[in-house]
Amino acid sequence: MCVLSILCTFKCHYSLKISFFFAPLPTDMRDKMRKWREENYRNSEQIVDVGEELINEYASKLGDDIWIIYEQVMIAALDCSRDDLALFCLQELRRQFPGSHRVKRLTGMRFEAMERYDDAIQLYDRILQEDSTNTAARKRKIAIRKAQGKNLEAIRELNEYLEQFVGDQEAWHELAELYINEHDYAKAAFCLEELMMTNPHNHLYCQQYAEVKYTQGGLENLELSRKYFAQALKLNNRNMRALFGLYMFAGRSKKETKYSLKAVEDMLETLQITQS
Repeated sequence: MCVLSILCTFKCHYSLKISFFFAPLPTDMRDKMRKWREENYRNSEQIVDVGEELINEYASKLGDDIWIIYEQVMIAALDCSRDDLALFCLQELRRQFPGSHRVKRLTGMRFEAMERYDDAIQLYDRILQEDSTNTAARKRKIAIRKAQGKNLEAIRELNEYLEQFVGDQEAWHELAELYINEHDYAKAAFCLEELMMTNPHNHLYCQQYAEVKYTQGGLENLELSRKYFAQALKLNNRNMRALFGLYMFAGRSKKETKYSLKAVEDMLETLQITQS
C-alpha cells in the first residue's frame, strides 16, 4: 500500500472519530429543548434547528418527550414561516391525540399564521362550546383581534375574560399595553397597579407604571412617576429605562435633589460598566 493511501485511510478514520466525539447527543439536545421550553425562550430559529434534527434522527429514542417537542417545534416553525415543518408536527400530534383541544388550538394557530382568521375563530369557538373554561382558546381569539388591528374589540374581550380570571397577570399586562396603544393612560395605570399589588418586587411593572404617569403629566402624576422610577431602580439597579426616567427628572428640576444627583451618578456608572 502506498504512503498516500495510508494517509487517506488515517485521515478518514480520524475524522470519523472526531465527528463521533463532538456530534451533539440526543440527550443533550433534548435537555436544551427542555430548558428553552421551561424558561419560555422565544428563540424560534434555534428551536427549529435543534428540534428538526431531533425529530428526524432520534424520534424513536425520545419516548413520550417527543409529543411536547412536536408542539414546541411546531410553534417555532410558525414563527419562522416553516409551514411544511409545522404541518408535519401537527399531523403527528393529531394521529396521537385525535380530538384533543390542545391540538385543535395548535391547528387554530396555524390558521392564524396563514391569516385565515375566520377559520381560526370558528375553531376556537367550537373549543369554547365544549369547554367554556379553556383560557388558551379565549386568549387566541383576543390575539386575533389585536392582529387585525381591532384593539377596541380586543380590550372588550379582555375585560370580559378578566371578570372570570382576575388573577391572570399576563392578561392584565396585555390589557395595559392595549390601553397604552389607545392612549388611555388612566386605565393603563389601573391595570399596572393591579399587577404591582400581586408582584410588588417586579421592577418592570414599576418602571412601566412610572412611564405611564410621566406621560399623563400633572404635579401629582409626575411625583408618582419619580417615586416609581426610583423604586424600579432600587429593585434592579441595571434597569436603564428607570435610570433614564430619573435622569429626565434631574433635567427638569430647577433645584437638584439627592435623588436626581444619585440617578445621574448611577447612570454614568452603569454606562461605564456596560461599555467596558
